Amino acid sequence: MGTDREKLVVIGNGMAGISTVEQILKLTKKFDITVFGSEPHPNYNRIMLSYVLEGSKTIDDIVLNDLNWYRENGITLHTGTTVAKIDEQAKEVVTVDGMRVPYDKVLIATGSNSFILPIPGSDKEGVVGFRDIADCNQMLEAAKTCRKAAVIGGGLLGLEAAKGLVQLGMDVTVIHLMEDLMERQLDHQAASMLKAELERQGIKFKMGAQTTELLGDTRVSGLRFADGTELAAEFVVMAVGIKPNVAVAKESGIEVNRGIVVNDYLQTSMDGVYSVGECTEHRGVCYGLVAPLFEQGMVLAKHISGVETAPYEGSVVSTKLKISGVDVFSTGEFIDGPEHTVIANKDDWKRTYKKILLKDGVMVGAVLFGDITDSAELQKLIKQRTVMTDELYDSLMGTGCCGGGGKKTTSVETMPDEEIVCGCNGVTKGTIVDVITNQGLTTVDEIKACTGATRSCGGCKPVVEQILQYVLGDGFKETAKQGICSCTTLSRDEIVAEIKEKGLHTTKEVMNVLGWSQPEGCSKCRPAINYYLGMLYPDTHEDEKESRFVNERMSANIQKDGTYTVVPRMYGGVTTPEELKRIADVSVKYDVKVVKVTGGQRLDLIGVKKEDLPKVWEELDMPSGYAYAKSLRTVKTCVGSQFCRFGTQDSMGMGATLERKFERLDFPAKFKLAVNGCPRNCAESCTKDIGIVGNDGGWEIFVGGNGGIKARLADSLCKVKTDDELIEIVGAVMQYYRETGNYLERTSEWVERIGLDAIKAAVVDDPENRKALMERIEFALKQVEDPWKKMLREGEQSGKLFNRLEVSNQL
Repeated sequence: MGTDREKLVVIGNGMAGISTVEQILKLTKKFDITVFGSEPHPNYNRIMLSYVLEGSKTIDDIVLNDLNWYRENGITLHTGTTVAKIDEQAKEVVTVDGMRVPYDKVLIATGSNSFILPIPGSDKEGVVGFRDIADCNQMLEAAKTCRKAAVIGGGLLGLEAAKGLVQLGMDVTVIHLMEDLMERQLDHQAASMLKAELERQGIKFKMGAQTTELLGDTRVSGLRFADGTELAAEFVVMAVGIKPNVAVAKESGIEVNRGIVVNDYLQTSMDGVYSVGECTEHRGVCYGLVAPLFEQGMVLAKHISGVETAPYEGSVVSTKLKISGVDVFSTGEFIDGPEHTVIANKDDWKRTYKKILLKDGVMVGAVLFGDITDSAELQKLIKQRTVMTDELYDSLMGTGCCGGGGKKTTSVETMPDEEIVCGCNGVTKGTIVDVITNQGLTTVDEIKACTGATRSCGGCKPVVEQILQYVLGDGFKETAKQGICSCTTLSRDEIVAEIKEKGLHTTKEVMNVLGWSQPEGCSKCRPAINYYLGMLYPDTHEDEKESRFVNERMSANIQKDGTYTVVPRMYGGVTTPEELKRIADVSVKYDVKVVKVTGGQRLDLIGVKKEDLPKVWEELDMPSGYAYAKSLRTVKTCVGSQFCRFGTQDSMGMGATLERKFERLDFPAKFKLAVNGCPRNCAESCTKDIGIVGNDGGWEIFVGGNGGIKARLADSLCKVKTDDELIEIVGAVMQYYRETGNYLERTSEWVERIGLDAIKAAVVDDPENRKALMERIEFALKQVEDPWKKMLREGEQSGKLFNRLEVSNQL
C-alpha cells in the first residue's frame, strides 16, 4: 500500500459503511482503508437474518463480502473490535482496547441498536433483541428447548422473527401496542390482510396490548400486560424499534441529536468525519430503511472521491418489503383522510389490495399488498406529484391490477436510472444498464457477480431479467443460458436432449460422455440427472439411490435429533376410525414423541427411530404419504357438497380421486394440490401447484401457486365442465411440468419461466398434445409402486439397510 494515499477509517462493518466503500473503490484508489467491526464476522446482510432463522439460509449464505474481498481490495479489517472515540487533536481513531489508528478521513457507519423496553424483567435470561447474528443464534438455540415464545412488536423485524420461530416449531404470539401491524407503513386494510395471512401461517397475535412486566425468576416465564392479563412464554424477542448507535460520536464531541447530525454531503460537525446509515440524522430525519442508506452512500462516495455530485436532499420514504412471503409496498401518504380522494381495489380471492390517494387530483400516496408490480411506477408518479388522468387510471387500475385477469410487468423503460432495483445491496437500474452496455454482461449470474444484484433474497431477479431483456432485446434469451451447476456448462434442456440423442442411461454415463468437470458430479447435478433419466425412461431406468437425497433414500424425513418422521397417505385429507386407531396404537408402541396434524390434512408421526421404520410401516399398513419426496405430497380438500351448505362440487371425492391417481410419481420438485367445493377457498387452492375450485358450472383450474418462502398466488388456467376433463387437464399439466421443469424448480417459478400462455397452448388449446401428455403420464404411473411396501417385500435386505445405513447430509 502506498504511503502517499489518504487514510480512510470506517467505523462499522455493516451494509451502509461497506456499500459506501464499494462505491469509493469504483471511483478512486487514493485511499488506504481500515475497517472496524464490533462483530466477529465480515460484512453480511442483516435483511437476510430472518432466512437464517427459519433455516432456508446459513450464515455463510448471507455474507456480502467475505474475507478474501477485503484482502483483494487492500482493506485492513479488524473484526470483533469496537471503536471508543475519534481523537480530533491527534487525528486518530481509538478502540476500547487502546489501539490507535491515524486517519485523514473517517466514516462513521455504526448503524443502530435494538430498543429494549425499560420494564421490570427486561434483563432476564431468555430476552433478546433481533438485530444481528448473535441474536439469531440465541433464537436458534432457544428453539431446541423452548416451546412458547412471545415477540413484542408488530413491525417488520418482529414479524420476521415470529415467522422464523414458527418455522422452528415454536408456539409464537406477537404482542403489538397498536391495533394495526406495521402502522408506519400500512393502512388498516393492508394491515388486516397481512395479519390474516400470518395467522394462516401459524402466528398468533395479541393486539392493542401494552407489556408492563416480564415474569420469572432468573429466566423469563411470561409477560404481564397493562390490563392485568398474562401470557406464558419461555423466550421473548423485543422488536419494538431501533435507536441510532451514536456512542462514538458522543464520546468524540460530534454534534448529536437523535442521530449523528450531517449536512447534505454527509459531513458531521467534526472536520474530515462523515456519517451514513441508520446512525445518521439528515435534515432532522433518521432513516431505518435500506434504500436511503445506499442513496447516502452514493453521494458520499462521490464527494469524498472528488467526483462532482448533487447533494443528498433526503429520500422519498417508501417501503417495499416481503414479510413472510407476502409482498407489501407503501409510499407517500397512505392513511386516507377527508382531504383525500381514494382509489382502491381489493381482491379476497387473490389476496391483493391496491390503494392510491389523491389530493386535489394529484397522486400523493399508495399502498399495495400481495401484488407490487406497479410499485416502481407509482413511486415515480407520486414523487413527481403527477395529476391523475383517465389514461393513468386505466393503466394502474385496469386489467393489470389486482382486480383484473392479466398481470402487468414492471415498466423498466420508464424506470429512472437512479431507481434502486436491488434493495438488499443498493444496486440501481443505471448500474445494471451500465454493466450490460459497457462490460457486455448477458446473464443474471454475471450481473450478480459484478454488481451484487440478486445475490441476497433474489426478489429483484425478475426486474433484473426485464432490464436485460430491455437492453439486449432479442439477444436476451440466446445469451442467458446457464449450466445446471458448476460441474457443467450445459443447461437442463441440452442435457435432456443429449441423453435422448446419445441413448445415455445412468448418471455416470451422462457425466462421462458429456464432459463433467467433476467426474463424480455434485449434490445439485446427481439428483437432477437421476430425475431426468427416470422421466425419460420410466420403464427401464433403474433408480439410483446414491443420487437421491437422504430423506428419499430412507423414505422418511430425518429430524435434527436423528429420528425420523413418518407420514402415511390420507387421500384428500380423509381417513377412517380404523386407520386412526392403528396410527394411535403404533405411536404408543414405538414411543412416537409427537403426532402432528399437518397443513396438508394428514397426521405426522414425529420421532420414529431408524431401526423401527420398517416395523412402523408394516403395522400402519397404509401407503406412504411421500412427505420426503419430490413427488405428489397432498391433495387438500374442503368438505364440499357432501356436507357444506355452500358447496357446489364434491371436493373430497375429487381430491381423493386425484391423489390416488397421481401418487408416487416423481416430479422436478414437491407438488401439492387442493380442491375447493366452492369459491370460498377453505382448502387454500390459490397457493397450491394446482388449485381446483368448484362452481355451479363445473371446475376452474389454477396453476403455479406457492405458500412457502417465495409466496405466489396461482394463475387461472381454464374452466372445465366435467370431472373427466378436469382429470385429463390436471394430468397433462403435471406431465408438461415433468418434461419441461428444471430439477428443484417449483411450479411457481416454472409458470413464470415458461409462461402461462405457453402452458395453455400445450395443454388447453391443443387436444391432441393434451392426450399425448396424458398417455405418457399414464405409462409412467404404471411403473411406480409404494416404497414402504417395496422395502418390506425385500425383507431381510431391508432390515440390513436400516441397521447399518450411515445417514449423509450431503445428499
